Amino acid sequence: MKLSSFRYLVGQGFDNVWKNRVMAFASFCVLLVSLLLVGISVLFYINIDSIIGGIEDKNEVVVYLLEDTTDAQIEEIGQTLSGMPNVRAVTLYTREEAFEDLKASMSDYSEVFESLGDDNPLLDAYRIRVSDISQMQQTVQAVQKMDGIEHVSSPDSFVELLTETRHVVAIVAIAIIAALLIVSMVIISNTTRASVFARRREISIMQSVGATKAFIRFPFFVEGMINGFMAGVFATLLTWFSYDSVVDLIANFDILQTIGMGSIIPYDAITIPVTLAYVVVGSLIGALGSVWSTRKHLKYRAANM
Repeated sequence: MKLSSFRYLVGQGFDNVWKNRVMAFASFCVLLVSLLLVGISVLFYINIDSIIGGIEDKNEVVVYLLEDTTDAQIEEIGQTLSGMPNVRAVTLYTREEAFEDLKASMSDYSEVFESLGDDNPLLDAYRIRVSDISQMQQTVQAVQKMDGIEHVSSPDSFVELLTETRHVVAIVAIAIIAALLIVSMVIISNTTRASVFARRREISIMQSVGATKAFIRFPFFVEGMINGFMAGVFATLLTWFSYDSVVDLIANFDILQTIGMGSIIPYDAITIPVTLAYVVVGSLIGALGSVWSTRKHLKYRAANM
């Protein structure tokens, strides 16, 4: 294709957007809604997964040491725990720290603590954070076999619930996103087909003067790409505004931060991939949808001539 012809066809694509602005606007709206439905569903899923991960991070295994454990043995146990697989962080929680925290949380019972004098009934402990909570049970079993361990406390039931929740959320999210993609493609295809059908006279004239199929389809390709690009830009702006509004709303509730909602991914961290996804996917769907519908229309006309 000559450069002059290419410029002409691209110009025709831009002109068609304005000349057929009603159908172009309809295609733009359908693309915009479809992109938003799929995009928001994907963002919702990755944030739910991040929130579950944030809740996981707040769960820890507490390893209580024997009462007569020496300082050297405590240090050795800490080094052994740090070197275990699936152990991400190890923190010593001394009996003195535990006793002070207990007195602070039970200030109404100060007389009871005073009666104890210098006696501290609590044990030294290590707090462990694991890398993968689905492997927590194996980690706990390995820790229990170590020497110098009194007992190990772990949130087994809660960990099982989180693991199952993540699994269910992943399946449901994939099913919803797949369904939305299929529905969106069908709607976009029908809208694009209606746009092409509305301009069947224009296509017929171009065929009558000997225009090739590629020559006829290319302006529709450019027009569809423009509609898709604009839909992607507007979808990005709407998502940005609504996403930040939701994040700001959640930030006002401390209780939501406590249970892990603070693990929501900030939009600044995903601005580039979200923008590229919207714009690229919107442009491709718009362009390919227009070409595909035009191609089917030309085949139909050729079969009935």
